[in-house]
Amino acid sequence: MKILVVEDERLLSESLCELLASHGFEAEPVYDGEAGLEYAMTGVYDLIMLDVMLPGMDGFALARRLRGRHVGTPILMLTARSGLDDRVEGLNSGADYYLAKPFDTRELMACINAILRRQGAQVDELRFGDTALDLPSAALVRGELSSRLSAREFEMARCLFAAGERIISKQTLLVKVWGWESDAVENHVEVYVGFLRKKLASIGSNVKIKSVRSLGYHLEVDGGD
Repeated sequence: MKILVVEDERLLSESLCELLASHGFEAEPVYDGEAGLEYAMTGVYDLIMLDVMLPGMDGFALARRLRGRHVGTPILMLTARSGLDDRVEGLNSGADYYLAKPFDTRELMACINAILRRQGAQVDELRFGDTALDLPSAALVRGELSSRLSAREFEMARCLFAAGERIISKQTLLVKVWGWESDAVENHVEVYVGFLRKKLASIGSNVKIKSVRSLGYHLEVDGGD
Protein backbone atom coordinates (compact mmCIF):
# COMPACT_ATOMS: atom_id res chain seq x y z
CA MET A 1 0.00 0.00 0.00
CA LYS A 2 1.17 3.52 -0.80
CA ILE A 3 1.17 6.35 1.73
CA LEU A 4 1.79 10.02 0.96
CA VAL A 5 3.62 11.84 3.77
CA VAL A 6 3.09 15.62 3.64
CA GLU A 7 5.48 17.01 6.27
CA ASP A 8 7.87 19.96 5.99
CA GLU A 9 10.21 18.86 8.79
CA ARG A 10 12.69 16.79 6.79
CA LEU A 11 14.06 14.71 9.65
CA LEU A 12 10.59 13.81 10.87
CA SER A 13 9.49 13.04 7.32
CA GLU A 14 12.45 10.71 6.83
CA SER A 15 11.75 8.99 10.15
CA LEU A 16 8.09 8.49 9.25
CA CYS A 17 8.96 7.06 5.83
CA GLU A 18 11.47 4.65 7.40
CA LEU A 19 8.91 3.58 10.00
CA LEU A 20 6.27 2.96 7.34
CA ALA A 21 8.73 1.05 5.14
CA SER A 22 9.62 -1.19 8.09
CA HIS A 23 5.92 -2.12 8.32
CA GLY A 24 5.64 -2.96 4.63
CA PHE A 25 4.22 0.31 3.30
CA GLU A 26 5.55 2.30 0.34
CA ALA A 27 5.91 5.87 1.62
CA GLU A 28 6.56 8.98 -0.46
CA PRO A 29 7.43 12.34 1.08
CA VAL A 30 6.52 15.86 -0.06
CA TYR A 31 7.39 18.98 1.88
CA ASP A 32 4.78 21.68 1.20
CA GLY A 33 1.07 22.07 0.75
CA GLU A 34 1.06 22.77 -2.99
CA ALA A 35 3.10 19.64 -3.74
CA GLY A 36 0.91 17.67 -1.36
CA LEU A 37 -2.20 18.73 -3.27
CA GLU A 38 -0.67 17.84 -6.65
CA TYR A 39 0.45 14.42 -5.51
CA ALA A 40 -2.74 13.60 -3.62
CA MET A 41 -4.83 14.51 -6.66
CA THR A 42 -3.25 11.64 -8.62
CA GLY A 43 -5.36 9.26 -6.55
CA VAL A 44 -2.66 6.57 -6.33
CA TYR A 45 -2.33 6.62 -2.53
CA ASP A 46 -4.13 4.49 0.03
CA LEU A 47 -3.59 7.04 2.82
CA ILE A 48 -2.40 10.64 3.22
CA MET A 49 -0.47 11.59 6.35
CA LEU A 50 -0.79 15.35 6.62
CA ASP A 51 0.89 17.95 8.81
CA VAL A 52 -1.15 21.09 9.52
CA MET A 53 1.59 23.74 9.55
CA LEU A 54 2.91 23.61 5.99
CA PRO A 55 4.46 26.22 3.67
CA GLY A 56 2.35 27.28 0.71
CA MET A 57 -0.95 25.82 1.91
CA ASP A 58 -1.77 24.58 5.40
CA GLY A 59 -3.13 21.11 6.07
CA PHE A 60 -6.66 22.31 6.77
CA ALA A 61 -6.87 24.07 3.40
CA LEU A 62 -5.29 21.10 1.62
CA ALA A 63 -7.81 18.68 3.11
CA ARG A 64 -10.72 20.96 2.16
CA ARG A 65 -9.41 21.24 -1.42
CA LEU A 66 -9.14 17.46 -1.73
CA ARG A 67 -12.62 16.83 -0.37
CA GLY A 68 -13.99 19.63 -2.55
CA ARG A 69 -12.57 17.83 -5.57
CA HIS A 70 -14.10 14.53 -4.43
CA VAL A 71 -10.81 12.86 -3.55
CA GLY A 72 -11.83 10.24 -1.00
CA THR A 73 -8.37 9.05 0.07
CA PRO A 74 -8.32 8.79 3.90
CA ILE A 75 -6.39 11.55 5.68
CA LEU A 76 -4.51 11.21 8.96
CA MET A 77 -3.52 14.62 10.33
CA LEU A 78 -0.33 14.80 12.42
CA THR A 79 0.23 18.11 14.19
CA ALA A 80 1.49 19.85 17.29
CA ARG A 81 -1.74 21.88 17.33
CA SER A 82 -3.63 19.74 19.81
CA GLY A 83 -6.32 22.14 21.03
CA LEU A 84 -9.99 21.20 20.80
CA ASP A 85 -10.72 23.89 18.19
CA ASP A 86 -7.83 22.63 16.03
CA ARG A 87 -9.03 19.02 16.23
CA VAL A 88 -12.56 20.06 15.34
CA GLU A 89 -11.32 22.14 12.39
CA GLY A 90 -9.18 19.24 11.17
CA LEU A 91 -12.03 16.78 11.25
CA ASN A 92 -14.42 19.28 9.67
CA SER A 93 -11.86 19.89 6.92
CA GLY A 94 -12.09 16.24 5.91
CA ALA A 95 -9.53 14.40 8.03
CA ASP A 96 -10.44 10.88 9.13
CA TYR A 97 -8.28 11.06 12.26
CA TYR A 98 -6.31 13.76 14.11
CA LEU A 99 -3.18 12.68 16.00
CA ALA A 100 -1.30 15.22 18.12
CA LYS A 101 2.49 15.43 18.25
CA PRO A 102 4.43 14.06 19.98
CA PHE A 103 2.94 10.60 19.50
CA ASP A 104 4.06 7.07 20.20
CA THR A 105 4.89 5.09 17.04
CA ARG A 106 2.69 2.25 18.25
CA GLU A 107 -0.29 4.60 18.42
CA LEU A 108 0.52 5.94 14.95
CA MET A 109 0.64 2.46 13.40
CA ALA A 110 -2.57 1.50 15.21
CA CYS A 111 -4.29 4.59 13.74
CA ILE A 112 -3.03 3.79 10.24
CA ASN A 113 -4.18 0.17 10.43
CA ALA A 114 -7.57 1.17 11.82
CA ILE A 115 -8.14 3.71 9.04
CA LEU A 116 -7.10 1.26 6.33
CA ARG A 117 -9.31 -1.51 7.76
CA ARG A 118 -12.30 0.81 7.47
CA GLN A 119 -11.63 1.17 3.74
CA GLY A 120 -12.67 -2.45 3.17
CA ALA A 121 -11.28 -4.67 0.46
CA GLN A 122 -8.34 -3.40 -1.54
CA VAL A 123 -9.14 -2.22 -5.06
CA ASP A 124 -7.87 -4.71 -7.64
CA GLU A 125 -8.40 -2.61 -10.75
CA LEU A 126 -8.67 0.93 -12.06
CA ARG A 127 -11.15 1.43 -14.87
CA PHE A 128 -11.58 4.12 -17.50
CA GLY A 129 -13.71 3.90 -20.65
CA ASP A 130 -13.91 0.27 -21.79
CA THR A 131 -10.52 -0.63 -20.32
CA ALA A 132 -9.29 -1.75 -16.91
CA LEU A 133 -5.82 -1.65 -15.43
CA ASP A 134 -5.61 -4.94 -13.54
CA LEU A 135 -3.35 -4.26 -10.56
CA PRO A 136 -2.41 -7.82 -9.50
CA SER A 137 -1.34 -8.84 -13.03
CA ALA A 138 -0.07 -5.41 -14.19
CA ALA A 139 -2.04 -5.66 -17.42
CA LEU A 140 -4.38 -3.54 -19.51
CA VAL A 141 -7.61 -5.45 -20.09
CA ARG A 142 -10.50 -4.91 -22.49
CA GLY A 143 -12.96 -7.76 -22.61
CA GLU A 144 -10.99 -10.92 -23.37
CA LEU A 145 -8.00 -8.99 -24.68
CA SER A 146 -5.09 -7.97 -22.47
CA SER A 147 -1.59 -6.55 -22.69
CA ARG A 148 1.02 -7.06 -19.97
CA LEU A 149 3.00 -4.01 -18.88
CA SER A 150 6.58 -3.53 -17.79
CA ALA A 151 7.17 -2.17 -14.28
CA ARG A 152 7.52 1.44 -15.46
CA GLU A 153 4.65 1.15 -17.93
CA PHE A 154 2.51 -0.14 -15.07
CA GLU A 155 3.40 2.73 -12.72
CA MET A 156 2.75 5.23 -15.52
CA ALA A 157 -0.61 3.62 -16.31
CA ARG A 158 -1.55 3.53 -12.63
CA CYS A 159 -0.96 7.28 -12.29
CA LEU A 160 -2.93 8.07 -15.45
CA PHE A 161 -5.86 5.74 -14.72
CA ALA A 162 -6.13 7.00 -11.13
CA ALA A 163 -6.16 10.61 -12.33
CA GLY A 164 -8.57 9.90 -15.19
CA GLU A 165 -9.68 13.14 -16.80
CA ARG A 166 -7.59 15.24 -14.40
CA ILE A 167 -4.34 16.48 -15.89
CA ILE A 168 -1.18 15.06 -14.35
CA SER A 169 2.05 16.90 -15.04
CA LYS A 170 5.19 15.42 -16.59
CA GLN A 171 7.12 16.38 -13.46
CA THR A 172 4.72 14.45 -11.27
CA LEU A 173 5.00 11.42 -13.54
CA LEU A 174 8.78 11.66 -13.45
CA VAL A 175 8.83 11.57 -9.65
CA LYS A 176 6.10 8.93 -9.36
CA VAL A 177 7.57 6.54 -11.93
CA TRP A 178 11.32 7.14 -11.68
CA GLY A 179 11.68 8.57 -8.16
CA TRP A 180 13.20 11.69 -6.60
CA GLU A 181 16.82 10.67 -7.12
CA SER A 182 16.52 9.63 -10.77
CA ASP A 183 18.32 11.38 -13.64
CA ALA A 184 15.31 10.75 -15.91
CA VAL A 185 14.03 13.73 -17.93
CA GLU A 186 10.70 14.64 -19.49
CA ASN A 187 11.60 12.79 -22.69
CA HIS A 188 11.44 9.54 -20.72
CA VAL A 189 7.81 10.33 -19.85
CA GLU A 190 7.02 10.98 -23.51
CA VAL A 191 8.60 7.68 -24.55
CA TYR A 192 6.61 5.65 -22.03
CA VAL A 193 3.39 7.45 -22.88
CA GLY A 194 4.09 6.31 -26.44
CA PHE A 195 4.51 2.72 -25.25
CA LEU A 196 1.18 2.86 -23.40
CA ARG A 197 -0.62 4.34 -26.39
CA LYS A 198 0.55 1.40 -28.52
CA LYS A 199 -0.56 -1.14 -25.93
CA LEU A 200 -3.97 0.50 -25.55
CA ALA A 201 -4.35 0.41 -29.33
CA SER A 202 -3.27 -3.25 -29.45
CA ILE A 203 -6.34 -4.30 -27.41
CA GLY A 204 -8.70 -1.94 -29.26
CA SER A 205 -9.21 0.30 -26.24
CA ASN A 206 -11.31 3.45 -26.57
CA VAL A 207 -9.04 5.14 -24.00
CA LYS A 208 -6.73 7.82 -25.35
CA ILE A 209 -3.85 9.52 -23.56
CA LYS A 210 -4.18 13.19 -24.42
CA SER A 211 -1.32 15.66 -24.17
CA VAL A 212 -2.07 19.18 -22.93
CA ARG A 213 0.71 21.54 -23.99
CA SER A 214 2.86 22.78 -21.10
CA LEU A 215 0.60 21.04 -18.56
CA GLY A 216 0.82 17.25 -18.89
CA TYR A 217 -1.47 14.36 -19.77
CA HIS A 218 -4.96 13.07 -19.04
CA LEU A 219 -7.20 10.25 -20.22
CA GLU A 220 -10.11 10.66 -22.57
CA VAL A 221 -12.62 8.27 -24.10
CA ASP A 222 -12.38 8.34 -27.88
CA GLY A 223 -15.48 9.96 -29.32
CA GLY A 224 -16.52 11.04 -25.82
CA ASP A 225 -16.83 14.69 -26.82
